[in-house]
Amino acid sequence: MKKVNQAIPKIDAKALVTGKPVYTDDLAPKDCLVVKVLRSPHAHALIKNIDSARAMKVPGMVAVFTYEDCPNERFTMAGQTYPEPSPYDRLILDQRVRFVGDAVAIVAGETKEAVDRAMKMIKVEYEVLTPLLDFRKAKDNDILVHPEENWRSLCNVGADNQRNLCASGKDEAGDVDQVLSECKYVVEQTYHTQANQQAMMETFRTYCYMDVYGRLNVVSSTQVTFHARRILSNALGIPKSKIRVIKPRIGGGFGAKQTVVSEVYPAFVTWKTGRPSKIIYTREESQIASSPRHEMEVHVRAGADEAGIIRAIDVYTLSNTGAFGEHGPTTVGLSGHKSIPLYGKTDAFRFRYDVVYTNVMSAGAYRGYGATQGIFAVESAVNELAEQMHMDPVKLRELNMVKEGQVMPAYYGETAQSCALDRCMARAKEMIGWDEKYPARDMGNGKVRGVGVAMAMQGSGISNVDTASVAMKVNDDGFYSLMVGASDMGTGCDTILAQMAADCMDCEMEDIIVSGVDTDSSPYDTGSYASSTTYVTGMAVIKTCEKLKEKICLKGAEYLGCEKEEVEFDGKRVWCPKDGKEITLKEIGNRIMCANEEALMASEAHYSPTSPPPFMVGMAEVEVDLETGKVTPIDYVAVVDCGTVVNPSLARVQTEGGLVQGIGMALYEDVVYNPKGQNFSNSFMQYKIPTRQDTGEIRVEFESSYEPTGPFGAKSIGEIVINTPSPALAAAVANATGVHIRELPITAEKVYMGMKHSS
Repeated sequence: MKKVNQAIPKIDAKALVTGKPVYTDDLAPKDCLVVKVLRSPHAHALIKNIDSARAMKVPGMVAVFTYEDCPNERFTMAGQTYPEPSPYDRLILDQRVRFVGDAVAIVAGETKEAVDRAMKMIKVEYEVLTPLLDFRKAKDNDILVHPEENWRSLCNVGADNQRNLCASGKDEAGDVDQVLSECKYVVEQTYHTQANQQAMMETFRTYCYMDVYGRLNVVSSTQVTFHARRILSNALGIPKSKIRVIKPRIGGGFGAKQTVVSEVYPAFVTWKTGRPSKIIYTREESQIASSPRHEMEVHVRAGADEAGIIRAIDVYTLSNTGAFGEHGPTTVGLSGHKSIPLYGKTDAFRFRYDVVYTNVMSAGAYRGYGATQGIFAVESAVNELAEQMHMDPVKLRELNMVKEGQVMPAYYGETAQSCALDRCMARAKEMIGWDEKYPARDMGNGKVRGVGVAMAMQGSGISNVDTASVAMKVNDDGFYSLMVGASDMGTGCDTILAQMAADCMDCEMEDIIVSGVDTDSSPYDTGSYASSTTYVTGMAVIKTCEKLKEKICLKGAEYLGCEKEEVEFDGKRVWCPKDGKEITLKEIGNRIMCANEEALMASEAHYSPTSPPPFMVGMAEVEVDLETGKVTPIDYVAVVDCGTVVNPSLARVQTEGGLVQGIGMALYEDVVYNPKGQNFSNSFMQYKIPTRQDTGEIRVEFESSYEPTGPFGAKSIGEIVINTPSPALAAAVANATGVHIRELPITAEKVYMGMKHSS
């Protein structure tokens, strides 16, 4: 490998650091109509009347659209492979509003000032209804969030709108209750994780225009370019052939842009008026009307025998999908299927879940996608189990962790073909100085430092679902065009895929041009989510390169007057070892422009029947002020097994970024509603995300395994890195103070009150 496993800079790095116009709003035409959404002040209401007459008299106003102007066919905004597991429960605009911030009207004008002024003049008469705000009371409640008859679920996910159920299900093996009754040590606790905002720097934004062929062109900051085309087709009621979606550079997504949050509004305006239009979400809109992490309450029972073997784990997850069901049925599955399998010696497991509708902002995809919530609960329970057993939690995990070659019944029966979890644990323990610091040290100044540990796993794409394809062609002078359908959202996947292609074709990175995603010209790819790009799209690159090399050899042999079997390709030339004849790739590229009947182009697709998990160990050291309960992160070490590391620099920043987000979830971030359902966390003044000064030292290392089904032995890394901070930090606080915080975030007030209670 000459390029893979090398710290090669991003191929678009120069454009970014020099401020080139690469983002959606940079590219939007100056004559775009400005689109904004008038939003509901009520958590649950029926719209009785909308009067926009005065608004339309504002100079520069073009249109105000209401639910009466929109199709009555329901769809989902979730960017998922068809048929989507998420219920079809959305309209572009609905007579029933279901959360504070829900869309009431679409307003379009020549200028932002005209639209802002007009929105204040629209009069809406509501019939205010009682909202359903407590997700613990949502199931089978008399208040129905979705009473409509045209609600429908395309997949059998246990959804029932008449019970406020977005999904419900169960998976088990063995007799959990019997095995737990035989265990000497049993922990039974409930853990609560709050909603979190992805807080990407670039808010949701889209611009649209009609081309000369009468087709709707949508340029959007999206992770799911091809899914967005289908969703817009469903929403607008027009054929997919009439829609083209283009993805420019994305200023961060983290899963938020796996939901089509902004696209439908300017698309509807442009389709109706024929004029270009754009919508740019404010930070407040991104905080109150977007797609944050699902709030979950996870009940865990875990039991171990006298020897310290964890024999049974029982998990029940209650997930709050909010007003709509985007990603509700799918995120919840990871809370059990990506936490229970970490323990490889269980005799039985049970995983049950309910996903409920409520009258708060709809949840969606966020890095970790449900595994984050489940791992906080299960890893916290294991730490409490170790405490009950008077055993070092590292030792308990060393006795029980899944090992390479083991079948994982709770992970769809897959086998861990690559697993360096044991080496990750040993290295993390050494890095943080676990034996010297566990459980805690009194610093002698009213402050105590404690350490905590957690393990995590994720997946690499969605097994038997995710499909990726790439296309690659030889151009004149012998350089390559690599066309991908995966959305680079800052992760550097365009660079990583080019590295793989360069090694496959034995060429330099400069010889490969990577094209961004355009549904008219790119090969199909499900999109950038589920940690799929390196693993799934990477294999598509390898298969495509192998096919292209065959074609190059065939064409080179034809020009040399040889048989294909007699020639070899070394990246620069096709040559015949038998007689020494050769022809350069440059010459082949130029000759195929004339008198040629076969294009030197290949396109291959890939999907995987398995989703090999990356593994990770995180260890945290915190300092707790015993007088105030304030928690200060001191050190965080992370050791990751993502198979072969394709680009060490990009893998490191992925890990560091994910850890910062995980620390934010654990210590600072919280979406807070008042009793009427109004979101108080509507700016970064209220919703606190950590700065670099708030996270302590972060240290990252890798323990490579080799995944036989992955490109160059690689697995994913994008999501797993967010999963360990919450349980590791909670354990460190517990070891320092004796207080177990089971409801995030871990605030000074909770720690102080816990210490006061226990004293």
